[in-house]
Amino acid sequence: MSDLLYDADEEALRDTVRTLLATHAPWQRTLAAVDGDDPYDATLWRRLVDQLGVTGLAVPAEHGGAAAGFREVAVVLEELGRAVAPVPFLGAAVATRALLACAEHTLLRRLAAGECDVTMAIGFATAPDLATAADFATGPEARPAPVTVGPGPTLTGRVRGVADAVPHGLLLVPAGDALYVVDAAEPAVRMSAVVSLDATRPLVDIEFTAAAARPIATGAAAADAVAAALTVGAALLASEQVGLAQWCLDTTVAYVRQRHQFGRPVGSFQAVKHRLADVWVELTEARAVARYAADRLGAGGPEAALAAALAQAYCGPVAVRAAEVCVQLHGGIGFTWEHPAHLYLKRAKSAAIAFGTADRHRAALARLVDLPPPVTATAPPGAAVR
Repeated sequence: MSDLLYDADEEALRDTVRTLLATHAPWQRTLAAVDGDDPYDATLWRRLVDQLGVTGLAVPAEHGGAAAGFREVAVVLEELGRAVAPVPFLGAAVATRALLACAEHTLLRRLAAGECDVTMAIGFATAPDLATAADFATGPEARPAPVTVGPGPTLTGRVRGVADAVPHGLLLVPAGDALYVVDAAEPAVRMSAVVSLDATRPLVDIEFTAAAARPIATGAAAADAVAAALTVGAALLASEQVGLAQWCLDTTVAYVRQRHQFGRPVGSFQAVKHRLADVWVELTEARAVARYAADRLGAGGPEAALAAALAQAYCGPVAVRAAEVCVQLHGGIGFTWEHPAHLYLKRAKSAAIAFGTADRHRAALARLVDLPPPVTATAPPGAAVR
């Protein structure tokens, strides 16, 4: 296993991204944007893509990328989570993994160059272990695929709750026994916004009506590509959750130091200290788990799946607790719309069910390590129950 400490290049990348976000994505701007028609910050997204080349971090150099890796992608996501930045970077990272698995080099080059946005057209709550059954109907017990394939080929159907879908980008759509590319700007593709808790990461339903499509993988290769992409999403989301929790902790500590009650700082009360200490311990553990998951994505296979399940089983609940403590310890101001704490709580709550809930990942983790289910003891008839 690699050294999980941040190296000099990763720290330099962090500083660059944090500086850009502090200048162009302060929370006041994000808070104002969630009331607008388009919560995504297109200008910020272009800066990240054109100036920092974030979409090319995990793309090999021979295909126009930076040949860095998913550890660097995770560092960027930490900073984006810290700023609850309304940009579709997580969706781009997920699509990158699918394109790498399919050896779709032309799209990889365009994505790395910032010439197009690519997103997986799959429900944001879909867990990696659900990919095959949900999107590739291959047996009597498999659920019907939400999108069917017609002649041409064309795709017809609806996918609900898709995150990071850009109206003029490209969509990777699992349908039948293949993975297809569809141009979202086609008239045969219609996106409908749905009400979601997290306004900084809007969800859409996508309807295809005989939309022209191009297959990039079929059969087991397509199923493996979708599963690998969702595994990357679950693993990298943990880094975003760590960044979010870090902001909540830092902001709350600063607030309770300067807020006074009964003639003394609120942070001097033992009960407040204990709650923040608990958050610090959980956050430290979550960071180690998230770093391990990002590092193992390079290995692929069962090891990556295990690390992703471990990360989401732990990091999602930690982010939620950190955001809850942030809101509560800020007192009255923490419950107002004018303070950004609610943005972090909503992002944490929304992310807690993305790519599968913590309970589902714990169950997946048990299967991956071949942990037998608990034995349920049964009392004999007539025995007293205590």
